[in-house]
Amino acid sequence: MSLYVIAVGGSLIVPEEIDTDFLSVFKQFIIKRIEKGDRFVLIAGGGKTARKYQTSAAVVSGLDNEEKDWIGIHATRINAHLLRTVFKLWAHPRVIKDYEKDLVDIDFSEKILIGAGWKPGFSSDYDTVLMAKKFGATSIVNLSNTENVYTEDPRLSADAKKYESITWKDYRDLVPKEWDPGMSAPIDPIAAKLADENDLRVGMILGTKLGELNNFLDGKKISGTVIANDIKTKLIED
Repeated sequence: MSLYVIAVGGSLIVPEEIDTDFLSVFKQFIIKRIEKGDRFVLIAGGGKTARKYQTSAAVVSGLDNEEKDWIGIHATRINAHLLRTVFKLWAHPRVIKDYEKDLVDIDFSEKILIGAGWKPGFSSDYDTVLMAKKFGATSIVNLSNTENVYTEDPRLSADAKKYESITWKDYRDLVPKEWDPGMSAPIDPIAAKLADENDLRVGMILGTKLGELNNFLDGKKISGTVIANDIKTKLIED
């Protein structure tokens, strides 16, 4: 029996409206894996919902970073509760929100545990790494609307190239050193530092490619970028 930790991007749960098609397909995927004996820790992101609330609040009244973070955190929590409801027959009844108090002596005997954002200073990526540490997972799935790390922002440069694999050192050199609420990075810099220190392997997988998720869970090659310490940084050849 294996336990897997998956960060479920808010952009998949609510790209514009709640994506019931994605949730239905994802539910069936997880159920099939559960039937084979697997267990899952799923951490919900805030995604576009968080950014919409942050932007709207900033228009009406200026926001500091802590306020932006709290808005994002609450977006992850409503998304997480949605996931817990979707998986209610298999999930632990509590959504993890405090990664110090909630995980102390937790009786996690169910097939699924759901987590959300915790506190200001980092994204739910960091909470995902904490979950991996808590339950002894050596890898994490980053399931989102992008499957690659790029040499530069592909929205700004047509010359951006995709990485097939990248070391944590090289990845951390690519992204900002400090956390900024609402920032768009595959793995936030605070989470990346902790993942690096704990030798975690991260597989980036597109939410529409659940076959790739199967591949990663089964230890096979994926089309998305893999971030780890025991690999070489390599670009995808055109």
